[in-house]
Amino acid sequence: MTRNLLLISNSTNAGEEYLLWPRNYIRDFFNRYSVRKALFIPYAGINLTGISVEKSFDLYEEKVQKIFAELGFELHSIHREPDPEKAVGRAEAIVIGGGNTFHLTKMMHEFGIMEPIRRRVHQGIPYTGWSAGANVACPTMKTTNDMPVSEPPSFSCLNLIPFQINPHYLDANPAGHAGETREQRILEFLQVNREITVAGLREGCLLTVNDHAMTLTGPRRLRVFRYGEEPREYSASDNLDFLLK
Repeated sequence: MTRNLLLISNSTNAGEEYLLWPRNYIRDFFNRYSVRKALFIPYAGINLTGISVEKSFDLYEEKVQKIFAELGFELHSIHREPDPEKAVGRAEAIVIGGGNTFHLTKMMHEFGIMEPIRRRVHQGIPYTGWSAGANVACPTMKTTNDMPVSEPPSFSCLNLIPFQINPHYLDANPAGHAGETREQRILEFLQVNREITVAGLREGCLLTVNDHAMTLTGPRRLRVFRYGEEPREYSASDNLDFLLK
């Protein structure tokens, strides 16, 4: 199975510029595959108040476009394309930004690009996504942290990897908060999805997938959850290929 993936937990670390920490990884990833132009999927980017959804996509494209230009790449948003499926068919690489995973999944289904993107990735084009963009690389979007602001026709996603990612994974529970921890939420998910593995991807970390090999990059460990087992921690030096089987 061909797949070249860069799955990033978060776009921005606290106190940093947007997409600062993963920039060099994105640049090296695309240069490895001689990519010059990427197709951007902005549909998660609706977290801007007082403007239309369409205008938020324009601004999201502009924001990411500027950074990719600094890295030496062109970036063009799919929301400007009259035929999104054809745009995916022509793409050299796919980039999916973070935001709201429910809205992202809804629009990817409605525009009919889930299967075309999956097909193109299996043909070898590179894929990178952060936050919601990492979530939709999974079999489903069910391990998102987001509010269901819109209703997708299906929770099924790209299924580029056989396990679920929980981006922005947090260990701590805020002081005074009486609700469930992130770990408790994931264990709740596993109670009714017992065959699925969940990887808690902490901020400042990313996963690189090349066919059947996967590596973790970043200062924090990956926390892996399986039904009926104690969660296990894996560092960047550990072999993670077993998660792809």
